[in-house]
Parts: sequence; structure tokens; C-alpha cells
Amino acid sequence: MKNKNPVLVVLQLTGGNDFINTIVPYSNPHYYDARKKIVVPEDQVLPIDDNIGFHQNMAPIKELYDQGSVAIIQGIGYPNSSRSHFRALDIWHTCEPDTVGTEGWLGKAITALDPHQENVLTGVNFGRGLPRALSSPGVPVTSVGDLDNYGLMTPIENKAERSEALKIFKSMYAPAIGNGPVMDYLSQTGQNLLIGADMLKVAPINYTSEIEYGNNQIAKGLRDVARVHLANLGTQIFFVSQGGYDTHSTQTPVQPVLIEDLSKAINDFFQDLRNHNASKNVTMLVYTEFGRRMRDNGSGTDHGSGGGAFIIGDSIQGGLYSEYPRLEPENWENGEDLEHTIDFRGVYGTLLEQWMNIEPSEIIGGQFEQIGVF
Repeated sequence: MKNKNPVLVVLQLTGGNDFINTIVPYSNPHYYDARKKIVVPEDQVLPIDDNIGFHQNMAPIKELYDQGSVAIIQGIGYPNSSRSHFRALDIWHTCEPDTVGTEGWLGKAITALDPHQENVLTGVNFGRGLPRALSSPGVPVTSVGDLDNYGLMTPIENKAERSEALKIFKSMYAPAIGNGPVMDYLSQTGQNLLIGADMLKVAPINYTSEIEYGNNQIAKGLRDVARVHLANLGTQIFFVSQGGYDTHSTQTPVQPVLIEDLSKAINDFFQDLRNHNASKNVTMLVYTEFGRRMRDNGSGTDHGSGGGAFIIGDSIQGGLYSEYPRLEPENWENGEDLEHTIDFRGVYGTLLEQWMNIEPSEIIGGQFEQIGVF
């Protein structure tokens, strides 16, 4: 690899992943008291210690954990957590829980990395739309659906679809920040988006791999991240997401499949990079907008607060960070939620300062406790 600058891959689990059934407190009776139906039996847990363990479908992540390449951030959240998907994502994307933010934390990070906007590929999103986390006026970010059928949010060749995608972007953000800022942003960055999408054409050309990624959304997304990273195009921030985690109903058949796809895709991704001697400068953050409530609803779980995140990479110090939320009913927030034990802005600050070498306070809105993961 020619480009040894630090690279951050941000992977969003959209919908609110149930942390309790991902990192399972299998020896705690309060877990089984609260979860009557949506529960992971002890014989389906891969123990980390005598108290908690991975859901068995997370075996590929457990493999990386055992290698020292996974940090589990327990109880991540923020005070007075929002249960609204849109508002919660907005808070995680802008680091502004008290006001509606207009600039994303990753957009600001891109400004710090590339202040003169010399590379329209410093930040790349794979997926439809442009996440608020990456948006900042004048900051070039390239957003493509996928590399095999690439385009600006939707395939670039289809002008009607591209126009519709821009309408979606406007409809998502205009109610919160007004038409003016949205249109200003699109006018400032639209041409760069087009240029960046064209530049990404080269990424698949010379890519070869022994890894057979899965045929699902997150596997394809991480394969695209690997291809762009290996093409040495100078991208330092990637954003990719996996949807489907809003499991109010049918959680038992749904969530295990999602975390299995996720775990295998992440393991494949890092093995792919290792095979190309290109993993040492890549760190991944996996997060979700909120956790789920302690008690299930009989078919699924409802929006909660404190959740969990993962920092993954070959240059981190793996292990358990922060404290697992207390499970005794008297310690539940609002009488039904997990408490948060570490502020997500401190985790962002850790990644920005310790990994990306960016001063974080203006980006995350203050000083927050960091963790010693690097």
C-alpha cells in the first residue's frame, strides 16, 4: 500500500440494534427476568468472560476479538437519549443533542484532513443519499450506490433517478435546516460528487481477491470499501450502513441474520485487507443510533437508550471498554431503558484525536472522556 495515512471506516447499523442480544449478559438473572420471549439462551452464547458473551452468530467477530482486534464499547449513548430514529441519527451525525445541527462530524473531519479540497475522494459514502454525518457546506464527498452500478446516490447515467435522489435529500433535511442551506450545499458539492463518482471507476479494475464476500447489502458495501482503499485513491473516511435493525416485531428471526451477515462481512473485509498487506492503517467504528428497552414486547423490542459499539482494526488494543449497563430494574433509565455509561462523543474524540490526528473539541462540541484503545 502506497497510502499509509490513517483511514476510518464508519459502519452504521440503522434502526437501533439490540445490544443486549448482541453482547449477551448470559449469567445475569435480570436479563432472563426482563426478556421472556426475545432472549438468547446461554447455550447460544460465545463467552467473553463469566458475565457476557457474543451471540453465536457473531462468531466471525469473536474470531477477530480473540486476535485482539475488536474493542467492545459498552453502554455508549448520551444524556436524555432520543427515541426518534431521525432525531437520534441527527444527534449521532452532528454531535448536537440540544439543537438541530447543520454540519456532520465527518464532514468537519474531512475539512481538517483536506482543508484546500484537493481530493474529492477524501470522504466516500456507499449507499443511497448522503448521510448528515458527511455533509458540510463546501466539503466534497462522493456518494455512490455501489461500484458495479455506480452513480450519484442512484446510477449516474439515469438523470431521472438522480433528480429523484436529490429531491429525497432535500425532503429529508429541508424541514430541519431550511431549503436555503440544503440547496446551497447541493450547488457547492454537486459537481464534485459527479467528478468523484467518475474517478471511482478505476477502483474495481485492478482488484483481485481470494475472499468471497456474501451476497447481501453490508458485504457488498464493505467489498466496495476494500476496492477503493486498495486502489490508493486517497480516501481517508468511508461511510457504509446496514439497515433492518428496527425490530419491534419478529426480532428472533431477523436480528440473528443481520448480525451474522454483519460479522462475516467485517471478518471478510479485514481478511481481504490483510491479504493485500493493507489493514494496518484502517480502523472501523460500528455503531447504532440507540439500543432497545430491557423488556421485550412479546415479538420484538422497542426503542431504548444505552447501547453498544465496536472499534475494530489491527492497530487497536482490543477488549472491553466502559461498563456494561446495570441490569437491576432500579437502575433502568425511565424505568425501562439501559443507562449509558460512556458518551458517544468521547468515542468520536478518541478516533479523531488518537487515530486520525485531528483536534476533536470543535467537531464533537467540547471535551469528553476518551478511551485508551490505541
